[in-house]
Amino acid sequence: MQHHAALRKALGKRLPDGLILLRGGRHIPRNGDVDFVFRQTSDFLYLTGVEEADCFLLIDPRRDRHTLFIPRIDNYHRVWLGHVPGPREAKTLYGFSQVLYSDQLESTVKKARRGYRKTYADEKVCGKWREVPRLPNRRAQLRDALDELRACKTEDEIELMRRANAISGRAHRKVMSSARHGQFEYQVQAVFESESLTAGLKQLAYPSIVAAGANGAVLHYHRNNARLNDGDMLLIDAGAECGGYAADITRTFPVNGKFTNRQRDIYSIVLRTQKTCIERARPGVVSAQLHVLSMTLIAEGLKSLGLLRGEVSGLVEGGAVRLFYPHGLTHMLGLDVHDVTGGRKRRMANPTKIPVRFVARLEPGFVITMEPGIYFIKALLLDPALRRKHRGSIDFTKAEKFLDFGGVRIEDDIVIQPQGPPLNLTTVPKEISDVEECCER
Repeated sequence: MQHHAALRKALGKRLPDGLILLRGGRHIPRNGDVDFVFRQTSDFLYLTGVEEADCFLLIDPRRDRHTLFIPRIDNYHRVWLGHVPGPREAKTLYGFSQVLYSDQLESTVKKARRGYRKTYADEKVCGKWREVPRLPNRRAQLRDALDELRACKTEDEIELMRRANAISGRAHRKVMSSARHGQFEYQVQAVFESESLTAGLKQLAYPSIVAAGANGAVLHYHRNNARLNDGDMLLIDAGAECGGYAADITRTFPVNGKFTNRQRDIYSIVLRTQKTCIERARPGVVSAQLHVLSMTLIAEGLKSLGLLRGEVSGLVEGGAVRLFYPHGLTHMLGLDVHDVTGGRKRRMANPTKIPVRFVARLEPGFVITMEPGIYFIKALLLDPALRRKHRGSIDFTKAEKFLDFGGVRIEDDIVIQPQGPPLNLTTVPKEISDVEECCER
């Protein structure tokens, strides 16, 4: 409660000249009278800790008054969905000095707006109440202030992410030790998700990716219905969330528990790349520069295997390495698995020649992923235009022999520290000998 109250107060200090109004999430129909599983919107959860649907938050910065609005529940709701806290109970649960019903929002805003010349209301509120549009709304400034606040994680937030990582890590280790030839991907998914649920984490941070063999080359593979075969690699990208905060972990390991020479070669390049980039992740380093470093290391490794040829710098700048490594190295992590990137003040131009989606100067308190990979993707390696463009840089004949391989990705979650190397929240084995030991049958 103190944590969320401090965050609300900090937001009020950033936007002291207007009322701040946010709407929480609503139930979304799935079909008939069934809704999708509810998950509170990230901004609302960040400021309140409230996981109930159909709530509102009003922050009056001048009076330092924070009001939570909750739905007025009737007996029909209680019969079907059970108890929902009323205002008195909600005050105790969430630490608000004032809790009112949602149907009191308009009259409360009407009184509170006196003396203000603007509002900061999110898009879910605008247009629903007559009183809100009467003051100029600075929605973009609200978004920017929230992004600034959410970028650097507090110790409380990091502790939630540490727990999400610990439980998700335990689930990954259970997957490694239990995966077998002849199983289906969805059975592996069930092991991970059951372990997370058993530990009390009911929400996943994102849909689990469980990709065996060639499916590992599909970056956001979602079918999870293929059979695991002896000799395959299995890529699992899965994480649960704790208190809304995500873990995002990927491991790749042999289904039979023993790396072949070919698997070992590719895996070693990815592992070396990841460990080097983690070590270099310090305050002041630009994320795009780390991405270029990862491309360089992967290009060197693939060149040593004869899959790439030519100067490494040309392989990176010319884009040949992107046929094997087409995604970014890192992204922010928090209440969203691809979390906010820090607000207007932190935006910067990409200092490299390489196009990268996430460009930020790392700061203490940033929590980011570190996830290099190598993939053998038919859509890229068999594309006629790409083959013409990169025929001098890629041995396509040799690359085609890997089309049954799939891919290797290794992903950890790290916290940027004020000094020295980052704190790695992820404890799942990734050294080849440790992975094989975890996979022992």
